[in-house]
Amino acid sequence: MSNYPLSYKLSWLPRFLKPSLGGDGNGFAAPAATLIDPPPARTVRLAFIGDISAVANRTAPECDPALAALLGSADLVVGNCESPIVAGPSAVMGTRLGTHHAMTERFLADVLAAVGIVRDKLVLSLANNHMLDQGVAGFEETVAALKGLGIRTIGTAAGGPVQHHAAGPLTIGFAAFTLWRNAGEAEFQARVSMASDPDEWPRESIAGVDLLCAAPHWDWEFRHLPRPATRALARRLAACGVRLIAGHHAHVVQPVERIGDALVAYSLGDFLGTAFAAQPWPGRMGSILVVDVSADAATRGAIAAYRMHFFMRLAIGGHERLLPVEAVGGSLKRKAAERMSAIFPGWEAGC
Repeated sequence: MSNYPLSYKLSWLPRFLKPSLGGDGNGFAAPAATLIDPPPARTVRLAFIGDISAVANRTAPECDPALAALLGSADLVVGNCESPIVAGPSAVMGTRLGTHHAMTERFLADVLAAVGIVRDKLVLSLANNHMLDQGVAGFEETVAALKGLGIRTIGTAAGGPVQHHAAGPLTIGFAAFTLWRNAGEAEFQARVSMASDPDEWPRESIAGVDLLCAAPHWDWEFRHLPRPATRALARRLAACGVRLIAGHHAHVVQPVERIGDALVAYSLGDFLGTAFAAQPWPGRMGSILVVDVSADAATRGAIAAYRMHFFMRLAIGGHERLLPVEAVGGSLKRKAAERMSAIFPGWEAGC
């Protein structure tokens, strides 16, 4: 039912146990930069977070105040809803084993309160491989739950390939799609966007946006460097007018690349654990991508500055504690710093 190649399936467990640094590390950019200097008089702040799931959590996380303040400073927060939101799982055994994702509406509400995200400033993508883990009924329950919570969504087939959302005075066009699915093609594509070809996006869906942003669920899991095919797709999206790309699915942090005036963050890692509770430490590193977008007339919609803020998810008694990397102590801080330096040349803790 899924569309993963055999080589991908065979590599999943080895890469989960030991995330890979293999691949082409050339051409990537620093994790922070100012692109308009002097900065615009007026900007809109976007914050992008990674996958959200309850698989490795029984209760909401503890969140360092600095991370909560960072998320609270954003005009719009954009993330990936990796788990269907259901009152109770229909795939009981798979959910218990962790192969099928699920979370309750109460869990998500508690998470948002714990990390300082205001619901009406949140946009969640439903374009991911797990969205039908609890069946078609689970997908419909998810859509209804998010609407009831006052949370905006992207990445549904019904919403079209590009969906518009306001961020302050700006209109952002979001193209959220997944390359991967865990369910049958017909029932999946009828509900979840797999529209990865920008040439097929209706031109009217792009008209009137100040910034065109993609939220792809792409690449292969547990690899710190994106595959050549993923980088090629990023170049194609940029050539078609996408100026900001924030990717998901790898479950580990991947680099940033500048393609002309487009910014690509290939993977933000997980915001909350989405594999198993006993996850190896490289998969516990995540990032928050903060992007300041100009709202000045002369540069409206241009990226003025960006910065990736790295954090660790520490497992504590059935939930996770989110800490900035620089606040983590002991050997874990050293290992995290070495891994970040390998992914982002020149990176230093606290930069």
